Amino acid sequence: MDLVDRTLDRTPLIERLGRWAEKYPDDRAYTFVDYTADVDGVHIDITWGELDRKARAIAATIRRSIEPGEIVALLAPTSLEYIAALLGTWYARVVGVPLFSPDLPGYADRLISVAGDAKPVGVLTTNEALAPVRAFFDQHPELRPREIIVTEDVDLSLPWEPEPIDPDDIAYLQYTSGSTRAPAGVIITHGNVAVNAEQCWGTFDGVPRRSTGVNWLPLFHDMGLVTAVGLPIAYGSPAHIMDPVAFIMRPARWLELLSAQDEAFTCAPNFAYEYLATSVTDEEKEKLDLSGVQVFMNGAEPIRPHTMEGFLETFRGCGLRPEVQVPAYGLAEATVYVSSSSRYQLPVTTSFDRDRLNEGVAVPVPADHERSAVHVSCGQPYGQHVLIVDQKTSVRQPDGHVGEIWIHGPNVTGGYWGRPQATAETFGAMLAEPVEGVPDGPWLRTGDLGIWYEGELYCTGRIKDLVIVDGRNHYPQDLELTTYQAHEAIRNEYVAAFSVDTEQGEALVLVAERNRRVPIKLLDQNEVELAVRAAVMSKHDLRVHDFVLIEPGGLPRTTSAKIARTASRKAYQEGALPVTRKPEA
Repeated sequence: MDLVDRTLDRTPLIERLGRWAEKYPDDRAYTFVDYTADVDGVHIDITWGELDRKARAIAATIRRSIEPGEIVALLAPTSLEYIAALLGTWYARVVGVPLFSPDLPGYADRLISVAGDAKPVGVLTTNEALAPVRAFFDQHPELRPREIIVTEDVDLSLPWEPEPIDPDDIAYLQYTSGSTRAPAGVIITHGNVAVNAEQCWGTFDGVPRRSTGVNWLPLFHDMGLVTAVGLPIAYGSPAHIMDPVAFIMRPARWLELLSAQDEAFTCAPNFAYEYLATSVTDEEKEKLDLSGVQVFMNGAEPIRPHTMEGFLETFRGCGLRPEVQVPAYGLAEATVYVSSSSRYQLPVTTSFDRDRLNEGVAVPVPADHERSAVHVSCGQPYGQHVLIVDQKTSVRQPDGHVGEIWIHGPNVTGGYWGRPQATAETFGAMLAEPVEGVPDGPWLRTGDLGIWYEGELYCTGRIKDLVIVDGRNHYPQDLELTTYQAHEAIRNEYVAAFSVDTEQGEALVLVAERNRRVPIKLLDQNEVELAVRAAVMSKHDLRVHDFVLIEPGGLPRTTSAKIARTASRKAYQEGALPVTRKPEA
């Protein structure tokens, strides 16, 4: 658990951009693959020299009306312009807020919340997003910034001399997904993002200027920003990016781009690998060669062992090697990356007794044990300390005992924007008893539960998401897994488990999306409910207070595709869920 001390480079990434532009001006930096112009994709390249000139011109334009330290929001879709805009804010020494175009479906409330919290004085956008941006501020004039800059209209001849940037200066605000609260702006410094890129790279064991990133994750998402933007700049390596919608519309595109690289790395949440395994056709597989992919990182949400097994089995014939599946753990408050397995070793999974784990102790059992809960290890941290701590006493837990995951390292961020109390509570934890080789504090309290077991870190769930009924703890992801495995009419991975107050105390509610593949005319909702209730009672010894089957797409999810259990509970209590109604005969 005690990591080897590593000296990490806190040099701001924007300085490294200038370095690559000077040394390798004609090297390709990023390629955006545009699938809107052609279903097969149009590849649009930008070199280090071109990117640096664009970022400097954007910086010069920003500073005509906006001072260092002021806030500038990025409201645009994924594109090369988006990357240049972010780098322009870094050169200009303003605080960027990576967001999205206001016309992104389902995100209007989030944008209003974030804009109201950050109060940007400027906005960077593109020609494509300009009309939705203007419409948004016409509808919400109280949020209107004093300056809107369209990046394509920037005069590239504008001169800009880089100004000194300290690693402790704020680079951007990463707004959390808001799964358990209103979105909060995590303060990311230039030093934070620089060392976190190095920590990711250390896990990937990449080759500078050769290893190629391929990403579809949104650039306003913490994992997407660090891996798609930060990693290439840190080591002068090329990268391919695409719009998330292009992946959703045809997931094989992601694998096709990876197949075209000699040495590639990528990352995505668990659901993406599940989606690939069930959506890519045999005809599409025949054209894939995944032997050059060094890392398929899996993070940002609970990692399912059966998803990893299914992904490997589906694409083994395409050259996929089992060890390149890299389970990882991270969070925005630590910039993003915390720990992962090695790409040179097979992922580790362990079956624990579910009841003992709910009691706080890890007891291994055979995988076929009737009370087993299989967990995937997230390996070891790189360049940071990670402890498991009793959240009530602040005392380090012994190995094999569940506690809160605490982190100390140069990637731990500066707190929450404008929230001193929450910052002190989350980022200012101190150990009640000394632990050899690590400082007493300050530590980041992640709110995540985990264990150290045989040198591996396991994340077991969120403290706030625990379902506590009759004094017993239940991990919601275990209940959700049991639910969607109980009947084919329930959509895999689209279940929310949470507790509600009743006159008899806390009680379990399960909300599940209907599987489109089961015709609604043949759906027996009573049969589905009975199957779920029986499975939960059998595997968890727990009575289901209420089971709700809803329409596909109706379950609230965060921007990183996690199940939003708090939002699901709220929608349930307000009667706002799209409940499945079988059509009249």
